[in-house]
Amino acid sequence: MRRLLLTLSVLCLLVAACAPSTGGDESAAPGEDPAATEEEGGGASEAGTASDLTGDLTVWSWRTEDVAGYEKIFETFTERHPGVTIDFVAHVNTEYNTILSTGLTEEGGPDVMQLRAYGGLQPFVESGNLLPLDDEVDVSAFSEEILEGARGADGSLYGVPFAIQTMQVFYNADVFAEHGLEEPETWDDFIAINQTLADAGVIPMATTGADAWMLPIVHDTIGATRYGGAEFAEAVLAGETDFTDPDYVASIELIDQVKDFFPPDVVGVGYTDAQVLFTTGQAAMFPGGSFETAFFREQAPDLDMGVFSVPPPPDAVSDTVLTPGWMDGSWGVNASSPDKEAALELVRWMATEEYGQLFADELGQLSAVPGVTPQDPLLAEMADGYEQNPAPYLHLVHFRYGEPTGDSILGEGIQQMLLGDADAAQVAENVQRGVSQWFTPDGG
Repeated sequence: MRRLLLTLSVLCLLVAACAPSTGGDESAAPGEDPAATEEEGGGASEAGTASDLTGDLTVWSWRTEDVAGYEKIFETFTERHPGVTIDFVAHVNTEYNTILSTGLTEEGGPDVMQLRAYGGLQPFVESGNLLPLDDEVDVSAFSEEILEGARGADGSLYGVPFAIQTMQVFYNADVFAEHGLEEPETWDDFIAINQTLADAGVIPMATTGADAWMLPIVHDTIGATRYGGAEFAEAVLAGETDFTDPDYVASIELIDQVKDFFPPDVVGVGYTDAQVLFTTGQAAMFPGGSFETAFFREQAPDLDMGVFSVPPPPDAVSDTVLTPGWMDGSWGVNASSPDKEAALELVRWMATEEYGQLFADELGQLSAVPGVTPQDPLLAEMADGYEQNPAPYLHLVHFRYGEPTGDSILGEGIQQMLLGDADAAQVAENVQRGVSQWFTPDGG
């Protein structure tokens, strides 16, 4: 059973050498080592040298909001490789997997593409349409924990990791100041902040109940300390407990306890609606991922934002705050690409510090490439929180390797709970029942 338990020692190495994953305003551009050659760098291209390589590459992504940024990033590559053109095509996030699956088997598909991480990668591995990269790209500087999200169940590497996401609560600093509020240090502080805002007629937390995919993110942001983060994940993987564990049930119950601080009729509130509530100041907080940062800054450039990790609630397994996170995707190569050498050269460059820094600076994201430094103070704070007190985004990292996925069951279950059609114990039982259809613990 594949596992990725993010330990503090690994993350100290990772975040000290990595950067953000969505949002920001940064500047810096350390280049790759000019001494990196194909012989000693898995084919990494030399910085600052022109190439006689030719090819017309199509690159696919699920990030429609990043088109302009990627076009600028790829100019650095094509300036060095004047014989190569790159057509960057972004598809709607929710339709991407289906479009990619079709594209990889038909003419006109991508040469290079963004690949989902962990279990989301496996269907494309099994289709045989991805080129293994183990002997093609130098990823020796990446931690194995990060690379695990880009490996297939066969152990081969199929992508170059590009982003890390962290989960925390964004808050509007001006609204906090207006109501005399500060970042919470205890769970009671957190509840008091929400109550003060609610009493003042401000929506405390903007979130969605309509888009179930966001609800596991909200759950881990608020409840990871209650069930124990990596400690609980390790116990489930080892067969020492399961999702009916009282601590896990209690973590789901926390969402029910704070639902009155969500927007009215939250199950009718869409994800984009929740974003607008926060960026327009109608809501003071937004529990979500670092991937929100760039969008928030673009939509509300004058918004003074802060972030904090939710303090442990009573009876929490972890008595320290936790910042859940995950490796968010990788760049892979179509095994049938007619311009395979050019495609490989591009993904080799995507494994360099130069690309990683451009990614962080232009897209405001936490890069998975070692050596990259987030320039945006907010992203730096998120990276620091992840370094100091990491936890895996439980279901995405560990329980997406079969159907139904853990996060899909949890999201739908929390949705039912918000509607009053289920309680936390029922939600947890459904997660356990669904995951058990394909998951076998290491000790089982």
